[in-house]
Amino acid sequence: MRYPLDFEDSFDKTLLFWMSRYMHSKLNSLSNRQVKDPDRLAYVITALRRGVKSIDDLSRLAKEARNAGLIGINTYYKPLEKLYRYLEGIGPASMKEIDEELISDFLAGATASLSDATKKNYRVAMINFFGYIDRQNGDEDSSKVHHYGIELKNWGGLSGKSGTKLPSYMREEEVERFLEAIENYPFRSDVAARNRLLIKMILFTGIRVGEALNLKRRDLMPENGVYLIRIVGKGNKARVVMIRESHISKYLNEWLTIGRCQNDYLFCNKKGTPLTQAYVSRIVEKILLHAGIRKEKNGAHMLRHTFATMLYLKKKDLVLVQEALGHASLDTSRIYTHFDKERLKEAAGVMDEIAGEKS
Repeated sequence: MRYPLDFEDSFDKTLLFWMSRYMHSKLNSLSNRQVKDPDRLAYVITALRRGVKSIDDLSRLAKEARNAGLIGINTYYKPLEKLYRYLEGIGPASMKEIDEELISDFLAGATASLSDATKKNYRVAMINFFGYIDRQNGDEDSSKVHHYGIELKNWGGLSGKSGTKLPSYMREEEVERFLEAIENYPFRSDVAARNRLLIKMILFTGIRVGEALNLKRRDLMPENGVYLIRIVGKGNKARVVMIRESHISKYLNEWLTIGRCQNDYLFCNKKGTPLTQAYVSRIVEKILLHAGIRKEKNGAHMLRHTFATMLYLKKKDLVLVQEALGHASLDTSRIYTHFDKERLKEAAGVMDEIAGEKS
């Protein structure tokens, strides 16, 4: 049976689904000759088939399988657990945002202190996991299948780090065109206010797509020309971001008048249930195309990178970037310093005086 590549309300849940399905397949393929507790293993297999609610639940089931005597399960699971934590920190909006370069970046950091033999195991685990998704994803008629083709032939993990990939973002001129396209894109009248409000809130605050979709109406609090927005981020960590009323008041008032969302959600579909992250990314892709903007990654998460890049370039305050984006570590925010051309110019000129003396 095939499953859609993206189908859950959040990226984390989608990734967890695929990990559960993959682990279920591995438990049925590994040798069970040393299993001492068949009933315990049967319980794990049944639990994986039903699905898990958190990465902690999945880790517990992997441990249960190991304790039952299924040798080799950790070789496949431990790399996936670390991959989940890594992607949780990055916060992609769609499984389609994962590619071979991103996996190479993950392996470079996750295996830096490990032996060559363990590094090879991590590489095999990644190839097997995404190979499984290649075979299992698709619509019912199998007409739409996403193919990762992860091979990692050129991964330099055994000889050195692969480096850090710079995120896609829009330059100021592109942001201006994007904002104009938001206003001009021919949305249906019943969703125009909602879509424009949603995309502007993500762009002007840098919140994650999942954070935006989980907003409740009561989370928006007007105060002196701005809206204070209460965000519950990863790990249930709360923070507050701000956006000027002038940026969203028109569409917010319109949407609050026509929107009928269940459980006090701010954003929802016509049934009143929450939107999906994949849907939001499709909206962003359409607006980018309408504006004539091409990026390596066109998903909604690119808007977060754009906000973070602009914030750092204008304020030069890395701690502010960390707090605004809700990063757990300053190291996660540090990637945005790579776009500071003035700092790079200083580095480029460090040898000028010496070179002048020699010329």
